[in-house]
Amino acid sequence: MRALAEFIMRGRMQATLVVVGSAALPLLFWLSAAAGSLVLLRRGLNDALGILVWAILPALAWWYFGEPLTLLVLLGSLGLALILRASMSWMRVLLGSVVVGLVYGLALGAVFGEPIAAMAAELQKLMPQALEGVYQQLSVDERARLEALLAPVLTGLLAALLQILSLLSLMLGRYWQAALYNPGGFGREFRVLRLPLALAVLLLAGMLVGPNLGPQLAMLTPICSVPLAFAGLALLHGLGLARFWLIGLYVTLLLFMQLIYPLLVVLAVVDSLIDFRGRLARKNGAGPANGEG
Repeated sequence: MRALAEFIMRGRMQATLVVVGSAALPLLFWLSAAAGSLVLLRRGLNDALGILVWAILPALAWWYFGEPLTLLVLLGSLGLALILRASMSWMRVLLGSVVVGLVYGLALGAVFGEPIAAMAAELQKLMPQALEGVYQQLSVDERARLEALLAPVLTGLLAALLQILSLLSLMLGRYWQAALYNPGGFGREFRVLRLPLALAVLLLAGMLVGPNLGPQLAMLTPICSVPLAFAGLALLHGLGLARFWLIGLYVTLLLFMQLIYPLLVVLAVVDSLIDFRGRLARKNGAGPANGEG
């Protein structure tokens, strides 16, 4: 991957070839977003704009043929890259990803509204079996409210998935930048990532309170969980776990996401309150760790 990063930064023609070519090829939109993020982070918007505009053309073509993911992830990653370049703060990037996720939700609802509604209707038929005796005990109003949440939650889940892809693409671009110009810098940045308590509580409130404010706001639950999950991963990396355990963590996350993902969210909230890494550093007699840009 380092060789690819070196090729991208060799010149404008090479960068344009990778960014545009990967945007044009199926299922490689994440690579286009990562390469575009690398160029933007290193050269700035004015210098990178001539390259990035060309990448938008195949993304628009995909949208025309009914596939908006390429354009959404590309623009979302570039927007988050602008935040990172301007602020040098992953906390602000994660907060910005919530806004990006909401934009994704609105776009997906406009483009895929009918398929999502059809999927929600199928899930509605399966709910009596899935919830067994619980569903029968619900009142008519409670059932109607639960069914009204299905489509927004599905939209939010899809938006959160794109939100995660945008963050991962940006992280890959930042990793490439660090590998070329600041070895180890991305790892130091990520390991010290910690959400302030007020922000963690605000995101948790968005997850829990959003559905009670209206059915459409139910999409906030998965979207607000993404920054907390990434902060939870940063905590586990920052605690200095051996590579064996980190690999096991990601394998387990892929296999049992419905169990591990909520645990990461809870860890992030608790860490915002307790600061495990700060306590560990004080216990070991070490000073505070500062990430590098």
